[in-house]
Amino acid sequence: MEKILKRSEVDINQTWDLTTIFKNDEAWEVEFEKVSKEMEEISKYEESMTSNVDNLVKTLDLDDNLAQRLTVLYIYAHLKGDEDTGNSKYQEYNSKIMSLYSEYEAKSTFVKIKLLELSEEEVEKYFSDERLVKRKFEMEKLFKTKKHQLSQKEEELLANMSQISNTASKAFSMLNNADITFDEIENSKEEKLALNHARYGMYMESSDRILRENAYNSMYKTYRSLKNTFATTLEGQVLNHTTNAKLRKYPSARNAAVSSNFIDESVYDSLLSAVNDKLPELHKYVAFRKEQLGVDNLRMFDMYTSLVKELDLKFTYEEAKEIIIDALQVLGEEYVGLIKKAFDERWIDYAENEGKRSGAYSSGTYGTNPFILISWRGTLDNLFTLIHELGHSIHSYYTRNYQPYIYGHYTIFLAEVASITNELILSDYLIKKYADNNAVKAYIINHYLDQVKGTVFRQTQFAEFEYEIHKSVENGQPITAEYLSTIYENINKKFYGPDMTYDDNIRYEWARIPHFYYNFYVYQYATGMSAASAFAKKILNEGKPAVEKYINYLKSGASDYSLNILKTAGVDMNTNAPVYACLETFGEKLEELKKILKEI
Repeated sequence: MEKILKRSEVDINQTWDLTTIFKNDEAWEVEFEKVSKEMEEISKYEESMTSNVDNLVKTLDLDDNLAQRLTVLYIYAHLKGDEDTGNSKYQEYNSKIMSLYSEYEAKSTFVKIKLLELSEEEVEKYFSDERLVKRKFEMEKLFKTKKHQLSQKEEELLANMSQISNTASKAFSMLNNADITFDEIENSKEEKLALNHARYGMYMESSDRILRENAYNSMYKTYRSLKNTFATTLEGQVLNHTTNAKLRKYPSARNAAVSSNFIDESVYDSLLSAVNDKLPELHKYVAFRKEQLGVDNLRMFDMYTSLVKELDLKFTYEEAKEIIIDALQVLGEEYVGLIKKAFDERWIDYAENEGKRSGAYSSGTYGTNPFILISWRGTLDNLFTLIHELGHSIHSYYTRNYQPYIYGHYTIFLAEVASITNELILSDYLIKKYADNNAVKAYIINHYLDQVKGTVFRQTQFAEFEYEIHKSVENGQPITAEYLSTIYENINKKFYGPDMTYDDNIRYEWARIPHFYYNFYVYQYATGMSAASAFAKKILNEGKPAVEKYINYLKSGASDYSLNILKTAGVDMNTNAPVYACLETFGEKLEELKKILKEI
């Protein structure tokens, strides 16, 4: 049995270099104390902030400086904590910085309020000053929210009520993650197996159909027994969204949610319309899955097991590095140079060690490298995950190096585009690399189909359900377990079509989905995949002109509205054309997979 190393035993070259943030823990502690003291300075400007342009400049610059330094402190603590989640020292660091951050937020709330109190004439006068002119777009966005801002007392009241208003979400999280238990199950060998959320996903991918069915039945037996409790928590969260929207004078909860990123509701509607129009492509996929698995009745628990044989295809980390560098040559010398920089300067922590946080992510902030956490196991999925996270990191690097602090980030609407674009470029590269190996080509195409199924079709299914239940509450409809289950069942049947054999279990799936507590978040997965598909196609077909536009998109950060940034780069998400194109490619790839599998 292979030994899992302690963090102290890991080769330093397999870890990220956090000394580029702070030389050591002592340096972090010194900065923490400095920021704690300097934070008090912000309060001095509460009365005089807008009395003249000099004070306004000093206040905003100080606010930026303190906010950025607090975030750098947080990033170091969070990354160190994830190296070994059992290390109590960094748990304490995380707790301390989160507490300090909350304290600063309370001290600096007056900044936004004072800005909103400025007249149009004062804004024009102050923000024409050369020291503030770069903030004009920031002010434009802020003033678009002005009619939805409440008085200072009302804002303070809502802030103080936030812990209460989030109770439904917290109750769901505790019940769904901490308290819920599932019956033990058996596989086809009659071996007893424990069931939890993590294992459920693994069991659904198993080739053992008896195991899949038993896990599925056990999972939904529990959710069915708790359906009324889960209906109550979900209703509470939806009421939180709709009440907040009403208090802030938004026409609906959905309008309030998408407006926070300055996205028009038509984008949401266009997504629903396009995906519903292309559901026949998903129905073809379901019919093919039924045929490929050789079952008389395809069930919902058959949707995640692989259609192709697992590949014994392994890559060392160095081999993965060379493949990624080679695959991304299409993005130009500058982009590839940054990929090499990520490897050479140890942005990536790929070691496996005891206590290391599971999963993968890209994380950093203005003034730090965009670090990546991953545990390298050498699989093809690992390769796709690494190039995905590098997409995030290079996007972050460009943004922070080409934008001032106030625009040195990007919205959630844009967040997944660069990462998925990298994955699609890798897919194209690998299909060409393994042109004579049908098994590898089938695996890669199947990976792509699963990605579109899960990211565009399934997330749009969730988005449609989320929209329906919010509309129901706004129209005075009580949200009961039966009502939720009926809506979910009808949408599920519409999406998966006539070749699926349905049962009563899947109608309770809504009860276990945390995304429904995220306030109209999930649609952005589908739009992100669609935009990435459009970018990848342009880059691969058009070359340099498309690449230049794409790199400019990566450099844009939050300097313009998200839809404008994408449109300037050549992808117009105000229309549903990118969604249609993505799903047409899905259909083409499905036919390609059918053909390859016949030849194997």
